[in-house]
Amino acid sequence: MAPALRYLSGACGRARGGFPGGFSVACRPAQARPWPLCQGFRRASTRSFDVIIIGGGIVGLASARALILRHPALSIGVLEKEKDLAVHQTGHNSGVIHSGIYYKPESLKAKLCVQGAALIYEYCNQKGISYKQCGKLIVAVEQEEIPRLQALYERGLQNGVQGLRLIQQEDIKKKEPYCRGLMAIDCPYTGIVDYRQVALSFAQDFQEAGGFVLTNFEVKGIEMAKESPSGSKDGAKYPIVIRNTKGEEVQCQYVVTCAGLYSDRISELSGCNPDPQIVPFRGDYLLLKPEKRYLVKGNIYPVPDSRFPFLGVHFTPRMDGSIWLGPNAVLAFKREGYKPFDFSARDVMDVIIKSGLIKLVFQNFSYGVNEMYKACFLSATVKHLQKFIPEITVSDILRGPAGVRAQALDRDGNLVEDFVFDGGVGAIGSHILHVRNAPSPAATSSLAISGMIADEVQQRFKL
Repeated sequence: MAPALRYLSGACGRARGGFPGGFSVACRPAQARPWPLCQGFRRASTRSFDVIIIGGGIVGLASARALILRHPALSIGVLEKEKDLAVHQTGHNSGVIHSGIYYKPESLKAKLCVQGAALIYEYCNQKGISYKQCGKLIVAVEQEEIPRLQALYERGLQNGVQGLRLIQQEDIKKKEPYCRGLMAIDCPYTGIVDYRQVALSFAQDFQEAGGFVLTNFEVKGIEMAKESPSGSKDGAKYPIVIRNTKGEEVQCQYVVTCAGLYSDRISELSGCNPDPQIVPFRGDYLLLKPEKRYLVKGNIYPVPDSRFPFLGVHFTPRMDGSIWLGPNAVLAFKREGYKPFDFSARDVMDVIIKSGLIKLVFQNFSYGVNEMYKACFLSATVKHLQKFIPEITVSDILRGPAGVRAQALDRDGNLVEDFVFDGGVGAIGSHILHVRNAPSPAATSSLAISGMIADEVQQRFKL
């Protein structure tokens, strides 16, 4: 079966013209700060690149790295709206290196996750980035969950996940002494890593190969260039103009967007169809108090229920030794709203008017209410956690960080699980590749995804 892809119609100093004034573009050694950042333009200056990547998260940086390693003669730049890289989805996720057990056999998600996990481990070994292959137990705590667990085990085997085995109660206790369960899948290949550290390493590789990273560049417009009165040929050679909110601009031949939570809005700038829309879901984590961390050794996950759109709360150790519990999944009222009362009127109106959220809510009403209830009352979350580790009490936990997931949603309220590529309309469409959706687990799969994106760029733009 062919992998599922959706297409919608529609060395340093290589940038042309150099950088003026305050730009820092020199490559730096591995022990130095991970990336030298370019942080401003002289308003009158236009800089030109062969390829621009919009988005400085892990997928954008991995893709930039892949492209410049394949095409070292090209001038390639990354535009990031924040002053630092990888601060949103990349910097707010659980840090789990997933094994690929959950996804439909032969699907692109399954293949990219299995391949991506192997590549992440290999990359971390090469770069000396710390990780822990602490494993994961997917635990059935009710008799009715056992058939689903066994089916999941068979799916993992079909996907080629390494080291899987079904274990009984006594072996669960050997792996996780405080965890109760009737049966579990032992998945030793699952690990944890600091994905922001990985992403910054990708950025360093990119710049050491001659790429440029431009921060504080929030894209406001993407359009075809006009010939200048002076007869400059830049408009012909670099036909795409990208402007930011300050009126500064760059020109390029081709654009690749990996804009995460803003992927729909960025793609609409080049005339793309507004669908699929991005709906932000906030996931709130709890923290196990330091004196109770002994209760959890590795990842402990519930058996997924296909009736519900998200996985459910789980136990996740972190590289700093902390234990995260969660997350829930509630609608965020702001695309980068990490606090319950963060609010953006535009983001809320877009969700209500443009997306299929209302249909999703009606399809999963009881689930949504339950998630909201758990977000408000710690005791409700603790009650769920106690199904796995009965010793946990409300006094053992603290409220922790949160992340916001960019969930692509179609007009019928269906979660979009495939990769979605788009271009645009008219002449501009032949110069742009939008990564409209790079579904979870994009961090685990980032190196594999970047290879796929580089292939698509090479084929589409004839590089």
